[in-house]
Amino acid sequence: MGENEDFVNTLHVSKAEYVLSNVAEVVERILSFIPTKSLLRIAGVCRLWRNCARRVLRTQQQLAWVSTNRPSDTEVHTLFSILPEEVEKVYLLPKTVLVMLDCNAFNGQAYCYRQSKEKSRPRLEMAEELNMVFPKGCDIMGIASPGIVLTPSGPSSGHPKEYQEGEAGFAVMFPSMEGVNIKPFHFCKKSMSPTALREAGLVNNPDLRVVILFVYQAYKSGGARFLGQILEPLAKSKAVIAGGLVDGVFSPTTSCCSEDAYGVLGLALSGPKVQGASVLLDQDVTNPKAAEDTIRRLKAAKIPERNTLGFMIACVGRGQNYYNNQANVEADAFHKVFPNTPLFGLFGNGEIGCDRIVKDDYTLCDTDTDSLQHEYTTVMTLVHLG
Repeated sequence: MGENEDFVNTLHVSKAEYVLSNVAEVVERILSFIPTKSLLRIAGVCRLWRNCARRVLRTQQQLAWVSTNRPSDTEVHTLFSILPEEVEKVYLLPKTVLVMLDCNAFNGQAYCYRQSKEKSRPRLEMAEELNMVFPKGCDIMGIASPGIVLTPSGPSSGHPKEYQEGEAGFAVMFPSMEGVNIKPFHFCKKSMSPTALREAGLVNNPDLRVVILFVYQAYKSGGARFLGQILEPLAKSKAVIAGGLVDGVFSPTTSCCSEDAYGVLGLALSGPKVQGASVLLDQDVTNPKAAEDTIRRLKAAKIPERNTLGFMIACVGRGQNYYNNQANVEADAFHKVFPNTPLFGLFGNGEIGCDRIVKDDYTLCDTDTDSLQHEYTTVMTLVHLG
């Protein structure tokens, strides 16, 4: 009887080995349940597994993110503490990553209120750590600002939160997606030129749909003119423009200018599957109902909920104090209108954007450089990636 059981077990093992070595459909189905970093490791087992892994990766085109607001007990920012482990659980291969931290983690030359010396770290060190966490060749954009808006890690139905004080941060990961071209750009005063704008896809690009940009050290001499050079051609485009003035950036690093030079970095999103829309919550929006009514106008763009995220760029003068000590007003309003859409963003020192509801014929409101720059406002933006 024992010999028969051994024979049956051996037969089952042989069948399993045969299936896992020869039946691509079964292998591909199994690999679809494995997080990307583990998938890349086991893709070296054999040619069949490598080919199946590649096909699985091509199907993983959903956005993913890691976020946290728990205070860290170490000198390392709370986001850097959890990123290595959390990225192991992600089911996509990141091509572009947008990282935002509260400015307590950043020791650049920019002004940073309530800065904690114990938590601050050199920007180069932070950039190197991010490069170690994410795949080689991945474009990483790292930004520090006084406050952070994030959606908790997990399902997209998580409730977004505004954090104007304390440790908070997120990393939004974008995979390669069919019909979507995400091109990072980073200009300082020496690298800025019409040619650079064209190469970044910001001008003479009929497929440009959305531009998300972050300006740092704009208060320096020449910073305002520099910002105008960026915004002037964008104001004439048919793209949705959203961004703000931040305290500093830590990735990618640049060697063409001094550490305290002004500059801008961001993402140019082009392609037939990209859609965008934005509204401006101006200084007249002072209560939860007015905030919700303004955000609800984004519904006119008829943007699908799947693979869509929101960006909230708010002035440091808004938030809880602006709404008579009522917390999370604008993030709550966004969640009420778009309950299945994650929201990310920051509180900064100036806002860039306007009302741009994209219709089927791409007829947009007329704007100029001045009408894109604001104070004491919030720019709420939807971005759909197919």
